[in-house]
Amino acid sequence: MSLNIQHLAAVDLGSNSFRMLVGKASENSHGAQIYPLDSLREPVRLGAGLDANKNLTEESQQRALITLSRFGERLRQFQPERVRAVATNAVRVAKNAHVFLERAQAALGFPIEVIAGREEARLVYIGAAHSVAPAAGNRLVVDIGGGSTEFIIGQGHEPRLMESLYIGCVSMSRDFFPGGLVDEQRMKAAELAARREVQIIASAFRKTGWTNAVGSSGTARALADILVGNQLNPHGPSLGITRTGLRELRKIYVRAGNLETLKMVGLKSDRIPVAPGGLAIMLGVFEELGIKDMEATDAGLRLGVLYDLLGREQQQDMRELTVQQFMQRYAVDVKQAVRVEELALALLLQLNPDATSIQQQTLRWAAALHEVGLSISHSAYHKHSAYIVANADMPGFSRSEQATMADMVLSHGGKLKKLGGLDTINLDLRAVLALRLAVLMARNRHDVEPGGLRLRPGTGMSGVQGARIEVGARWLKASPLTQYSLEQEVAEWQRAGVELHLDTVATV
Repeated sequence: MSLNIQHLAAVDLGSNSFRMLVGKASENSHGAQIYPLDSLREPVRLGAGLDANKNLTEESQQRALITLSRFGERLRQFQPERVRAVATNAVRVAKNAHVFLERAQAALGFPIEVIAGREEARLVYIGAAHSVAPAAGNRLVVDIGGGSTEFIIGQGHEPRLMESLYIGCVSMSRDFFPGGLVDEQRMKAAELAARREVQIIASAFRKTGWTNAVGSSGTARALADILVGNQLNPHGPSLGITRTGLRELRKIYVRAGNLETLKMVGLKSDRIPVAPGGLAIMLGVFEELGIKDMEATDAGLRLGVLYDLLGREQQQDMRELTVQQFMQRYAVDVKQAVRVEELALALLLQLNPDATSIQQQTLRWAAALHEVGLSISHSAYHKHSAYIVANADMPGFSRSEQATMADMVLSHGGKLKKLGGLDTINLDLRAVLALRLAVLMARNRHDVEPGGLRLRPGTGMSGVQGARIEVGARWLKASPLTQYSLEQEVAEWQRAGVELHLDTVATV
């Protein structure tokens, strides 16, 4: 299938810098490729704006909003499905993230997803792997960000082993090198702190092994520029990052005492506040993982987001694969899941013919995963299912997508009073109603003939604030358990403040 040339955009709300990448997707003999067209970078340092209570300060939010409004102007002509914006560690840990995200989305003009550490690692690997030459065997990718560091081992373009640690150049520099002050004691303490974190994953990564190592994105690229520009590597200027070069740079930083006074080729002024923290982390990574040299690439998360977005356009959505893998892992009854999924989708479209593709996808995935909790216990399994969906690592999904699915899964059974504690702004109650009715109808775990039931919006009402269930009288009379269950469902929704009615008709 040929791929029409199209423009895609990625926005990365990192803990140190905000970046935007616009790329052109086209097809050649090697398959679908993305060619960068335009990029923007602003050193927002959002991670440095976290106060003692883990709240983003107003000053840091304003820096972010100004940058996002600039990005938004560049992306103004883009269709929503061609833009993906992701936020990483600083927003992950911020207690007032919901307040900031509302303002940030308004400034950018597009939704912003908060992604988990391992999802960030997956996207980093995809971006890095597409930017360097192919290599035989396993490849290690390390991405030192502002608030976290991602470690990935993969083959080709496929990540295999992924971890994310809460060490980053912004947090490390803030904690160990305030004001750019560097001395032997501070550097040694920072290196040990980094090594302690890397020790957690070192054994598993060494056991898996790799044939070449790649450092991706800002910190790695900046270190490579300094080492090469100042001829600190032992084997010539093209080697990237070496252990020997890092140790020589360490000596230079310590002798300088304060990086504000240091003049070096490749040491840019906007990176000086985070430079010593980035060096300490990289030294810790090299020592704990036994790395001697590393290739550097500026590509990473942003390019990975573009390739993931391209995959969705080509029906190669990682989220679909993740749902299938979860169904297999938790021994879901596939026939029952498909039965509920098809019926729920049909009912949603009866109630809301204009349901968006996102609303339909979310309902399908929730239906597919609604019984994963049975692997734990039948009792209150919907709660177990919701917990798994909300908290498991689900490649391809953002945290908000997982939260919405988890709320839908939680709501598919039991009392509806739980809706009072859920995010009903993002939760489509029409889809919840469709899913609950589908589960009810498919209770005997046999194929269901949906012709006996129709779902319609209530007269003079909008959305799920009013709905009517129309059931054939003869069909209902032959199904006393279903009749009882539908009556109970109507009563449950009415207790939740939703006008749901059950009508019998001669034919439907």
